[in-house]
Amino acid sequence: MKNCVIRLSLLITVFAFTAATVNAQTTPRKKTKRSTTKKSNTNKNKPNTAAVAPKDTTAVAVVEADIKLDTPRKSLRNDAVVERNLIKDRTPLAYEHIREDDAVYRQRVWREIDVHEKMNLPFVYAATEDNGSQMFINILLNAIKGGDVTAFDPNDDRFTTPYTFKQIAEKMVGKPKTMQVPDFKADPDGSKGLMHDTTISEEFNPAMVERYQIKEEWVFDKESSRMYARILGIAPLQTITNSDGSFRAVTPIFWVYYPDLRPMLTKYEAYNGKNYGARMSWEELFESRMFASRIIKSSIDNPGDKQINEYIKDPILALLEGDNIKEKIFNYEQDLWSY
Repeated sequence: MKNCVIRLSLLITVFAFTAATVNAQTTPRKKTKRSTTKKSNTNKNKPNTAAVAPKDTTAVAVVEADIKLDTPRKSLRNDAVVERNLIKDRTPLAYEHIREDDAVYRQRVWREIDVHEKMNLPFVYAATEDNGSQMFINILLNAIKGGDVTAFDPNDDRFTTPYTFKQIAEKMVGKPKTMQVPDFKADPDGSKGLMHDTTISEEFNPAMVERYQIKEEWVFDKESSRMYARILGIAPLQTITNSDGSFRAVTPIFWVYYPDLRPMLTKYEAYNGKNYGARMSWEELFESRMFASRIIKSSIDNPGDKQINEYIKDPILALLEGDNIKEKIFNYEQDLWSY
């Protein structure tokens, strides 16, 4: 009996010790916070950030050159006696294909169109219709700005480098200028002499474009026995003046590839001062050659690729040389026939 009591006491002691050990292992330890105090010697190699001024994150508005063009506003009523629906469906006729072997004669000619001549008055027709301004320069700029036509570098008439509308705006109106003007809001009477910066940009005047340049090629097709005149490009010209305001020279603003421009030109009608109802499209005007121009350069006897005024200084003689080039092309075709 005594032995049984001793064994039971030992068993109870073992159970109690085991339970205490398990309880000690399952009890989570308390996390001790580390001191955030740093020793002074740890900051010796770090830069002093307190002395650096905060950066100004305010966005600075950059004003870029732009040409303000009127947005086309369509008439809410029929602004004509007749229903004018034909212009909406016009598409240019495809050019007749000319084989390379059949092009036995080719010459390139550059022409200049002066809008002051009576035959060229449609180029400065200043009316506004459903498709916008009818001035030819505005037609070109709207087509370029809308992405319908690609403009090219004015210094290369081979259409090698695209020209952005921003570059055209900078060339025509210049970059915006920042000037200081009196701040009348903060200083109404001007006694304090407060000033503030303002951006001034020149307004685009379509009348400043007074000339256009055309690059074309004359080709004689032996298959059809016909001489073709195909326009390759059109470029508006900018007049450059001297400091005293006198004329100095003209330079292209940009080049436009004419075959890309034809579908858009069929949607615009050219001005006809004699009969407003018998108006042709701009594409028909160019294809029918209903414009007056003078030849300023050609590939005939011109190995130096120079303009006429570069080797003929007299303007009258340069004009006669242009007529002489025109006569040479005409005589080539006429000499092929026998009467």
